[in-house]
Amino acid sequence: MLNRQGRPSAAGEGADVLHPTFTGNRALLIEEALLFETGRVEVTGVDIEEAGAFTPRLGGLERKEPIGLPGFSEPEAMRHFVRLSQKNFGIDTGLFPLGSCTMKHNPRLNEKMARLPGFGDIHPLQPVSTVPGAIELIDRLAHYLKTLTGMPAVAMSPKAGAHGELCGMMAIKAAIAARGEGETRTVVLVPESAHGTNPATAALIGFTVEPIPARPDGTVDPADVRKALGPSVAAIMLTNPNTCGLFEKDVKAIAEAVHEAGAYFYCDGANFNAIVGKVRPGDLGVDAMHINLHKTFSTPHGGGGPGAGPVVLSDKLAPYAPFPFLAEGRLVENESQAPQGTEPFGRLVAFHGQMGMFTRAMAYMLSHGADGMRQASEDAVLSANYIRASLQDLMSAPFGDQPCMHEALFDDSWLKDTGVTTLDFAKAMIDEGYHPMTMYFPLVVHGAMLIEPTESESKASLDLFIATLRDLAMAARRGETERFSGAPYHAPRRRMDETRAARQPILRWTPPEPIKDAAE
Repeated sequence: MLNRQGRPSAAGEGADVLHPTFTGNRALLIEEALLFETGRVEVTGVDIEEAGAFTPRLGGLERKEPIGLPGFSEPEAMRHFVRLSQKNFGIDTGLFPLGSCTMKHNPRLNEKMARLPGFGDIHPLQPVSTVPGAIELIDRLAHYLKTLTGMPAVAMSPKAGAHGELCGMMAIKAAIAARGEGETRTVVLVPESAHGTNPATAALIGFTVEPIPARPDGTVDPADVRKALGPSVAAIMLTNPNTCGLFEKDVKAIAEAVHEAGAYFYCDGANFNAIVGKVRPGDLGVDAMHINLHKTFSTPHGGGGPGAGPVVLSDKLAPYAPFPFLAEGRLVENESQAPQGTEPFGRLVAFHGQMGMFTRAMAYMLSHGADGMRQASEDAVLSANYIRASLQDLMSAPFGDQPCMHEALFDDSWLKDTGVTTLDFAKAMIDEGYHPMTMYFPLVVHGAMLIEPTESESKASLDLFIATLRDLAMAARRGETERFSGAPYHAPRRRMDETRAARQPILRWTPPEPIKDAAE
């Protein structure tokens, strides 16, 4: 069905048929057109003087024709982007079962601190001598990260979790090369329950990746690791807690086996938010671990950055931390400034451009204190186990009744013969006002549904979420497939063909064919 503007109908088709509107709007649910559909290329909301005579300096690459972008009045532009923002789902809208992996509550106090003069307005090209407060904040934050992890050193420059993985693995590669084993230790072991960026990072810097299977309880067996170890193994990349939401109970035995074989233990610290104040990774034998500040210490995630993924390092890897780094309270930016005994593998970034992320994380730590951060971990684990216990009579948990950490994992075996898939179930959640949980990941579980409520949701909020999922689960079991197969019905747009969109993306907008009026 096409509306008056010639676009596919939005959700709520029944209402459109029974009570059509000329505009396509449905009260405050305004049908938002593309800028190219509503703008006019011949106008603009800003008066710009005609350029005088000048000599182009673009080497013949300057534009030969008008740019062709649509113009708007100021109110039109403002309304367009406000209405688009109202179609977004975010943590300020409702519970986000994707959890800290993508979005969790960020206290507004932290945002205020990040905008303080001296933090929010400094420039990367300022002389270091003019930013002593920023240097001190980075140094203090680094101290807290080392204290929380039980590790002696930290590289603060990586700008994301995957960037941190790269930093840690490059430090491992440099340490192996310094031992004269760079040509022989070329294999990295990666459990099947690891984050997907782990094997990608190892492969990117020239390692060969060998998988380690998960045992039936979802964790890694030290015996399987020992079988895979040998003189060619450089490291293992283990996520703990792992992507099944489980703590690797044999992590110390795995670390001991890895070290005995002369390899290094890289721990993916993306799930550190489940164990802060409870477990120090350094005590487990970890040699390197990145910390996603956006997951554990509240800073915003996504949107293109800048992010922050500091990497803590053991004594064996500390000398290889990249430039720039702090030593005795001063910023070391190149080889001439490096203390004796250090062999930085190079430089990952030009500047500490993620100053705002550091400031937010520091504000979070100071406002919570040691006991508050420990409680946040405990509450995250409690919330996830509450959801698991409240749903497992209707939804199948692949690893039985064992407690989970910060996220509860379900599979799709309970949907067998219902005609409803994991994707259908997730789309129906949208109609109920919830963003879907993580779907089809981790890969070791068929039709996975991974739910992370975080530590900041109230019991009342969790209870409503649980009741909603129970209602959906019972509807699926009753065979109410129509509720799922066409979902979402109430979103601004109906279900998309996501596979086709990924494989055949339309990257250029073209005007639709005009709708001809019916003959009188």
